[in-house]
Amino acid sequence: MATFLYRLGRGAFRRRGLVALIWVALLFAAGFGAASAGAPTSGSFSMPGTEAQKAFDLLDEKFPGMSADGASARIVIKAPQGAKITDEANKAQVQKIVSGLQEGPGKAQVASIADPFQVQAVSQDGSTAYVSVKYTVSGMELKDDTRDALTGSGTAAKAAGLTVEIGGDALMTVPESGSGEVIGIAVAAVVLVITFGSLIAAGLPLLTALIGVGIGVSTVTALANVLDLGSTTSTLAMMIGLAVGIDYALFIVSRYRVELAEGHPRDEAAGRAAGTAGSAVVFAGLTVVIALVGLAVVNIPMLTKMGLAAAGTVVIAVLVALTLVPSILGFAGRKVLPAGRRSKLLGKGRPADAEPKANAGTRWARFVLRRPVVVLLLGVIGLGAIAVPAGKLEMGLPDDGAQPVSTTQRRAYDLLSEGFGPGFNGPLLVVVDGGKKLADETADRIKGLDGVAVVVPPTPNEAGDAAIITVIPKDRPSSAKTEALVHDIREGSGDDVLVTGATAMNIDFSQKMNDALLPYLALVVGLAFLLLMVVFRSILVPLKAALGFLLSVVAALGAVVAVFQWGWLGSVFGVEQTGPIMSMMPIFMVGVVFGLAMDYEVFLVTRMREAYVHGERPGQAVVTGFQYSARVVVAAAVIMIAVFAGFIGASEQMVKMIGFGLAVAVFFDAFVVRMAIVPAVLALLGHKAWWLPRWLDRILPNVDVEGESLRKHLEAAGTAEGPDKDRELVNA
Repeated sequence: MATFLYRLGRGAFRRRGLVALIWVALLFAAGFGAASAGAPTSGSFSMPGTEAQKAFDLLDEKFPGMSADGASARIVIKAPQGAKITDEANKAQVQKIVSGLQEGPGKAQVASIADPFQVQAVSQDGSTAYVSVKYTVSGMELKDDTRDALTGSGTAAKAAGLTVEIGGDALMTVPESGSGEVIGIAVAAVVLVITFGSLIAAGLPLLTALIGVGIGVSTVTALANVLDLGSTTSTLAMMIGLAVGIDYALFIVSRYRVELAEGHPRDEAAGRAAGTAGSAVVFAGLTVVIALVGLAVVNIPMLTKMGLAAAGTVVIAVLVALTLVPSILGFAGRKVLPAGRRSKLLGKGRPADAEPKANAGTRWARFVLRRPVVVLLLGVIGLGAIAVPAGKLEMGLPDDGAQPVSTTQRRAYDLLSEGFGPGFNGPLLVVVDGGKKLADETADRIKGLDGVAVVVPPTPNEAGDAAIITVIPKDRPSSAKTEALVHDIREGSGDDVLVTGATAMNIDFSQKMNDALLPYLALVVGLAFLLLMVVFRSILVPLKAALGFLLSVVAALGAVVAVFQWGWLGSVFGVEQTGPIMSMMPIFMVGVVFGLAMDYEVFLVTRMREAYVHGERPGQAVVTGFQYSARVVVAAAVIMIAVFAGFIGASEQMVKMIGFGLAVAVFFDAFVVRMAIVPAVLALLGHKAWWLPRWLDRILPNVDVEGESLRKHLEAAGTAEGPDKDRELVNA
């Protein structure tokens, strides 16, 4: 493979004009497709195989007018202190709200409006009422005049002294990511300038990564409505694509400069960089793709689409690194070298064959080799302590109760809890596939269960062969008692009585995530273990990589729990409201972090393997690996952390939480696991680290990620120039 990538990189360098033109054309084509497509929707959510989903499907069949796709809103009105909402003046204000929505702008998208005085939507103390509004389209598809009519519906009532707040998904908008991504890219630029000492070399990874992400995200946007992709899919694809795009280009450019420093002509250096570092890029990208595509085993369409979209941007990032980066290097000439040719890669002006001065990576590796047990214990114990909060992980899907207290959605949620009870924000829908007798029997049975506040009489469909029973729990939607109530209803019912609603969906979703976690881990870690075994020709090195990943991801989950669930340092990270961790967070972090963690494992340990294969002792091979790779790996990790941390400023809690979790996980994995635990373990294992049974060595394919076959091929072909002549080319 190294030989193929060598030819690909050198060919892209020599035909740089054509290659660059193709990528720019792809960028414009994807951009045109995105601009021509409609605005992305929130994406449909389904959970095949769960009872809640079966109930929704039955609702669509038996109650066709009650589609779950349309947005809904609750306008909550509370009378002033000492007054009642049923007073004539206050009642008139509520009816103005109803008539304004029925007859005003945006009425074309209104499916139904429930007058609270006709449907008994008034609290027992008479202080609070709510108006239920159902729309024909999702919240993301509401027109501006419809949304303005909703948000402005209570203006007159507020002027009259009433409290009016609005909840529901009708207020859903495209999440704002703020300026965080810009700051993240700016940090990445600073790190690249420090690393390379050249503005041209620093700008190259940023430029190529932005082109790759532009193509990937634009393609996702163009296909959003066709493939029913959620509004956050493109954000997550951009997050992953930008991080790996910069890193992969960074490794190619860094290796290119090393090859130049060794005296190779520019096209030869580009080919060798693609053949060596490019091999590591391919396998690193492959592990990320495996982890993201593996999300399909969860069998949640939304999560599968998110994983596939992000995997697509990673594939583009790999292709950009192997083709576009060498072509741009051809345009850059020798400007990728620092001014004055005082590159650290060139030894700050020393002859290329002089003994290089020990850099920070070399000194750190030697320190770890002297004290491997101490470093190993400190790393494991430190991450273990941070992982402790993960044992108290509470999962759930966010609702308006998780919104900041400054939002009208949260205030409406609180008003409903005060006026009608905490369970009113999470009603259960019991769908009965049968006639009136079965529906009445079911309602009577539910009334006798613990945790039930109200059971609304069954509402039959037009055919009379099905009914809906609304059950209001006594406790809040995310409580353990409400979950127990859902299980009690289901256990006492047959196949013709199904429980659904947001609360039941949340319970089923969390259960589905828990059930899928171990099979997903086995699939992803197993495939990646086999891949790394092929790359490193070892059993213990891939095993150590997998165990180190598990330690870092559990520690990252512990940090997420501490910040987003417990509120520790919440104000620092903009967490206004604590609550359960999103159910998809653990499995999504496992998928993404595993792929990214293997990036550093491949880039760092490949250099160690290369040195060991060429005859160095195990300890010296570790030092050599750090000497050549530590600086670049640290820069790559800082860049990735900066990019992910930039999404902490997003307005949507899901994006904020994922950005924080990934940034912390990369920090733990890169700086604690890969930079400390990995060299300590390798130092303790010695030669055993690279042991592979002979029979297994014969079976496994030789992918030559170290480029040994490429070196032999070049030596045999006589393509390499003499070192003296090449040094003249570099210094010219």
